[in-house]
Amino acid sequence: MFIDEFLSLVNVHMKRPTPFLLMNENILKSKIKEFEKILDKFDVYYAVKANPDKAVISRIAKSGLGFEIASESELELLLNLGISSKRIISSNPIKTPQFIDRLVQAGISRFVFDSYDELEKISSKLSNAKVILRLAVDNTQSAWPLDEKYGVSVSDANAFLLKAKTLGLDPIGITFHVGSQCIGNEAWQSALQEVYTVWENAASEGIMLTYLNMGGGFPASHGDIVPSVSETFDYILSILKNTFPPSIELAIEPGRGLVGDAGVLVTSIIGRAIREENEWIYLDVGVFNGLMESIGGIEYSYLVTNKTSQGELKSFTIAGPSCDSFDVVSKSVILESPMIGDRLMIFPAGAYTTAYASNFNGMTIPEVVMI
Repeated sequence: MFIDEFLSLVNVHMKRPTPFLLMNENILKSKIKEFEKILDKFDVYYAVKANPDKAVISRIAKSGLGFEIASESELELLLNLGISSKRIISSNPIKTPQFIDRLVQAGISRFVFDSYDELEKISSKLSNAKVILRLAVDNTQSAWPLDEKYGVSVSDANAFLLKAKTLGLDPIGITFHVGSQCIGNEAWQSALQEVYTVWENAASEGIMLTYLNMGGGFPASHGDIVPSVSETFDYILSILKNTFPPSIELAIEPGRGLVGDAGVLVTSIIGRAIREENEWIYLDVGVFNGLMESIGGIEYSYLVTNKTSQGELKSFTIAGPSCDSFDVVSKSVILESPMIGDRLMIFPAGAYTTAYASNFNGMTIPEVVMI
């Protein structure tokens, strides 16, 4: 995590009301460059859901990267910013009929599916659409698994591909997701082995697949020693060159791995308490207005930036500002005795913070500040 690069920027904004999400454009540029280096082998589509802020989108739009969307609203956001539909894909396996209509109107003709009903829906909107099957793969090496809601098994994959052909659709490939914040490269090996099995089975039925989208999963610096972008892709390419044909069209959809390290949440300590001999501090940002992922396995780091007094290191439970007891962000966090009014940096926070945030209980959604 590039935390040193944030400290001086936070001090510049000491008078700005908290909470706010500070996005560092220089760090974002450096992450973009990491992914641009692989454009000779992979099409790279930023997953807009990770952080749909206009300033973030506009900066990525200046690069050679594309965008992955899941809804009409995300499509309109991109089109209104002048981004060509040729740079846009959607990997949502279950889409509203209205969203499919809008994608077709925009000239987007590739659709992800993982159910028979979705195939029927797509064929009724665009009879010769190119379709991509979402495969369920192991997510155990990811902090935020995504394998229960979507995806079909290897054993069922051929039936779905054959059904697509009988409907007049063109099954062109496979997509999968190893889970968000994947810290083990072995997950890619396991997933690609399963994809290859489907690939070979499809060929035996006369279905020649040509497209492979490996989704997201690329990690930010959430406390773990995470593999770099280059390490991950060297590993992936070593597997691909020994299995798949060189003509294969490859794509990825980084979200967290692209924007996560570029942001920190700046929040204020608004309260302290001792409950059953445990010390608590309360912030003006919590589970409902910016830190939703804290309840699902994503761990953050914390740093007090403008301490009013020095004190011994203690263990604290950190809670948010709402009246809901669910709003507990983290336990056993070691801090140097912060006081009410001190500011706390929470990082990495560039992904899935403001994107998840709501005004529940009337609380403020953090402003996004690009600097």
